[in-house]
Amino acid sequence: MNWDRIEGQWKQLTGKVQEQWGKLTDDDLDVVAGRRDQLAGKIQERYGVAKDDAEKQIASWERSATDDWFDRPRTKV
Repeated sequence: MNWDRIEGQWKQLTGKVQEQWGKLTDDDLDVVAGRRDQLAGKIQERYGVAKDDAEKQIASWERSATDDWFDRPRTKV
């Protein structure tokens, strides 16, 4: 998956991010705003992991991203 696409549709993906990293708050995700380096920093901060580990986690999550993450029709509540 292309990180530019993730960054461009960050608001739609925040649920997927929180599924992966449940310790990240809504405020954290607002600060990250799709920036990969900011996400790595927040993962390091919340989980107490090294930068390399945070980067590996992000890379794995990015590889797991599929088109259906982006193409789901929105439902009105």
